[in-house]
Amino acid sequence: MSTLSLRLPNSIHRHIKEIAKREGVSINQFISSAVSEKISAINTEDYLLERAKRSNRNDFKEILRKVSKRKPLPGDEM
Repeated sequence: MSTLSLRLPNSIHRHIKEIAKREGVSINQFISSAVSEKISAINTEDYLLERAKRSNRNDFKEILRKVSKRKPLPGDEM
């Protein structure tokens, strides 16, 4: 485990303390979780961008042609 010295504006620190207390976790746990979520979001975006580069519009259209023609479910209308 590593130690990191972090400078935060007082307002952000106050919000972190309040939320961590409300969630029943330490400030360290809260920050670690928040950073982990951000890393996951960035990695997911990178993964999807790489997958998109390998995509093929004709394959996509072929898949869409296989979708049955029916009315949308309630709430799914355009």
